[in-house]
Amino acid sequence: MQKELLLSNPAAVGEEIGQELGAKFVKDFQDAHPDEVSAYFIGRNIIDQILAQPDCVGIRFYNALNEAGQKTLVYVGIDSKDSIIKEITSINEFGKLETKPGITADRVAPDDESVEWTWF
Repeated sequence: MQKELLLSNPAAVGEEIGQELGAKFVKDFQDAHPDEVSAYFIGRNIIDQILAQPDCVGIRFYNALNEAGQKTLVYVGIDSKDSIIKEITSINEFGKLETKPGITADRVAPDDESVEWTWF
C-alpha cells in the first residue's frame, strides 16, 4: 500500500497510528535494540524551511554518522516525483534567475538514550 501511495502521490505517504500503537512500536524497537539512540528531536524551523521549498511534498530521513562518528539523521526535501530536491531555482531581488542547492539538514539533538517511551 505504501509503495502504491509513494508512486501515485508521495504527499499521501504516512498515516496517524494512534498513541497506543505508536508506543508499542517504540517499545518493541527499544526492547530489541537497547543500545540504539531511542529518539531524536528536530526543531520546527528547519522542517518548515525544507517543506517551503518549491514542489516539496515530504521529508526523507537517512540514518547517518556525523563528523564525530555518532549516529544521526540527515534529512532532505522530496518532490512530487519522489526525488531529492537538489536545486532550487528562483528569481532574486534583481529579477534574475538564480539556482541554489536544496536544503540538506542535520544537527539533530539526541534525546536522552535512557528515556523510555512516555507521554508528558
